[in-house]
Amino acid sequence: FVHMISRNIYNDNYNNLKQLFSNSINPSSRILHSVTIARMEVPCCGGIENAVKRALQASGKFIPWRVFTISTDGRTLD
Repeated sequence: FVHMISRNIYNDNYNNLKQLFSNSINPSSRILHSVTIARMEVPCCGGIENAVKRALQASGKFIPWRVFTISTDGRTLD
């Protein structure tokens, strides 16, 4: 499933993501196998990436993650 977050509510998203990642191995919840972050190259979208990274670290779980950065003209950057 996909969990979309907005850059305008960073702290709420951090806490929600931390809880989501922490409970990801619980038998009664869905199991997360990986996390993909899609963000634009503009600086304001860095908060989304940072919230996910911090939440993953704070969750105490090892969940593989990756980042796709999209340029302002729609290209995928490495």
